[in-house]
Amino acid sequence: MQKPNMKCHEVDYEIFGDDMQIVEVELDPAETVIAEAGAMNYMDDGINFETKMGDGSKPSGGVMDALLNVGKRVLTGESIFMTHFTNNGEGKKRVAFAAPYPGKIIPVDMSEIGGELICQKDAFLCAAYGTSLDIAFQKKLGAGFFGGEGFILQRLRGDGKAFVHIGGTVIKRELKAGEVLRVDTGCIAAFTSGVDYDIERAGNLKSMVFGGEGLFVATLRGPGTVYLQSLPFSRLANRVIQASGSFGGKGEGSVLGGLGDLFGDR
Repeated sequence: MQKPNMKCHEVDYEIFGDDMQIVEVELDPAETVIAEAGAMNYMDDGINFETKMGDGSKPSGGVMDALLNVGKRVLTGESIFMTHFTNNGEGKKRVAFAAPYPGKIIPVDMSEIGGELICQKDAFLCAAYGTSLDIAFQKKLGAGFFGGEGFILQRLRGDGKAFVHIGGTVIKRELKAGEVLRVDTGCIAAFTSGVDYDIERAGNLKSMVFGGEGLFVATLRGPGTVYLQSLPFSRLANRVIQASGSFGGKGEGSVLGGLGDLFGDR
């Protein structure tokens, strides 16, 4: 049942699994959850789904608004469509969404963090109907060009439950006002709107070239909440590509392979 003055639908949930998790969302009659296209795993009879352009948080404003929403989705690299799952039956019904790669599904109560969460562009999985998904441009060009996640991040707004997927092990840090945390640029998964995000050079020239940690590190300044991930998808993809190149006769423990890895990122 939706609370008074609450804009988003109020949904219950349960998370299953360890490294490849599924979140099962429970819907009361007429309740809706929105999700990225292709994220659904299974659902009860009585739940209907419809693919739409946008999150449905605002009444349709016509063709121009629809085109603008499509453009924003394209910029974040996501599908231009979202799927709306609604319980049109009697009694409670459940629909489940699966994580796309190893990691954790993090439930976020948007009302408890000030109604806004900024996350990497592929972190959003699903959310209660009424949650707004938008793009968040980095205010500083340096942070946009060299910050690992790019110039564009995803901004979630609402007062209900949202679910984001974070790669590998998740670390949640609460930063006090003025407290600074330095992080590998790809390991930032999400943070609340009060956190200031910037980048700085990773040590001296020798460290930047040979340190293996990249040219820049991200600096996060509180106050606010930060979610860190141990396995960015880009890092996982790079390792898979590197491993696939060794299948053509170079064994995992070969001398040539070992010498080559001295100059690579293994």
